[in-house]
Amino acid sequence: MVQLSDIFAAQKTIAGHADNTPLIPSPFLSQKTGQQVLLKLEITQPMGAFKLRGAINAIMRLNDQAVGVTCCSTGNHGRAVAYAAQLRGLKAVVCMSSLVPKAKVEGVEQLGATVRVVGQSQDEAMAESDRLSREQGFVEISPFDDENVIAGQGTIGLELLRDRPDIRTLLVPLSGGGLAAGICVAAKAINPDITIIGISMDRGAAMAASIRAQRPVELDEVASLADSLGGGIGMNNKLSYPLCRDMLDQLVLVTEEEIYRAMQALYFEDRLVAEGASVVGVAALLSRKINIVGPTATIITGRNLDMDLFTNIITGNDVLLGEYHVKGQHYAR
Repeated sequence: MVQLSDIFAAQKTIAGHADNTPLIPSPFLSQKTGQQVLLKLEITQPMGAFKLRGAINAIMRLNDQAVGVTCCSTGNHGRAVAYAAQLRGLKAVVCMSSLVPKAKVEGVEQLGATVRVVGQSQDEAMAESDRLSREQGFVEISPFDDENVIAGQGTIGLELLRDRPDIRTLLVPLSGGGLAAGICVAAKAINPDITIIGISMDRGAAMAASIRAQRPVELDEVASLADSLGGGIGMNNKLSYPLCRDMLDQLVLVTEEEIYRAMQALYFEDRLVAEGASVVGVAALLSRKINIVGPTATIITGRNLDMDLFTNIITGNDVLLGEYHVKGQHYAR
């Protein structure tokens, strides 16, 4: 299992590449909740998302015999692996499902990686990444079930409690669990009394379903505003599932409509452009699904979204997610 010492080692590895993002107060959310709410802005990373931390830590630790890297991704991990591979001068092949928005596919390609679009789900993309690893000798970089990736993401926890050791609650977007697992290991080692809440969408949240079932389970993957939180956790998950199962204090699921409103609120109130997966903590607060006591932080994880979709949301237009219709509404406090 990942230890605090691994996270401190990762902090040294990623220094100068993917560290020290801003932690700012949100006066709007603080007024709404009656407690100070802070935003950890991973949207300021060079490729726009927190995933760079884990990817750099994993890829910088590869030996010199590595010929290339591969991964499956819903977007941000692929961008991070592509970026980190460029730093090491390695070839990168990123496997993605057809549910991944075009903007995210293009973003990976712009960073020099080859993209393979395979199947209708993250699980099918993962199978292709596994094949490349077995047959062509590429090193597979899991988006979540990798000790170096988890340790890299855990550096966010170190930064949060260094900057604000009085934080009582952390709200963490939850997908495959690499981010949540790393933050849990770091933050609870430093402050065992801190509360960490994993938050996901209420449609296709595989980690939340697995924790509730007490075993990894598969769910149908569906289109979502929080597309970065989609995909399975792997039926043979060895690291992120047990860490999230044992260390998260609470699970909260939010609706597409609540994510829609949170994206609007973060834009109009805090002047931030963030993808749907980034705002699930904000959505949980605004919908009053979480009652907080004391200083609280949520991670704004990424900004790599389809800007046409974002424009529709902030202007209050309807959004169609596959067969699911999110009725538009103009922003109002």
